[in-house]
Amino acid sequence: MALLNILHYPDPRLHKKAVPVKVVDDRIRRLVADMAETMYAAPGIGLAANQVDVQERVVVIDASEDKSGLRAYINPEIIERDGEQICEEGCLSVPGVYEKVARSAWVRVRALDEKGQPFEFEAEGLMAVCIQHEIDHLDGKVFVEHLSLLKQNRIKVKLQKRSRITA
Repeated sequence: MALLNILHYPDPRLHKKAVPVKVVDDRIRRLVADMAETMYAAPGIGLAANQVDVQERVVVIDASEDKSGLRAYINPEIIERDGEQICEEGCLSVPGVYEKVARSAWVRVRALDEKGQPFEFEAEGLMAVCIQHEIDHLDGKVFVEHLSLLKQNRIKVKLQKRSRITA
């Protein structure tokens, strides 16, 4: 396994739409393992492949308290949604920034597992937020783009200043 480089907003590669995985093979399983290692090291609870500059529809999430709930979602798609919740979100690609975002309160998702087998699941609360956040990444959208243009610009300036200071 290997730690992967996480792209930071406003990197234009974060805005590319990821393509569906055609075959779930050892390469994809290795990508899932590397993404999980990267997510845990960051530390975070979710990571989409295009955040590590792989433009394929692969997501890993572990929202458990003890880091025992790792799941991979390959070609995930929301097939049903309901309600609304507002939660504070953060992102490994937007370090140190946390903002309130409106999301569906409940979702039904279809995806493939690491063996290429299709499955569906329902999520609410934090898990619903996570899967919507990560699918947004796969569609080329970063969570700050749910915010006003004023807030987006403030975040860009803040991150650009921070990168100049650490460079």
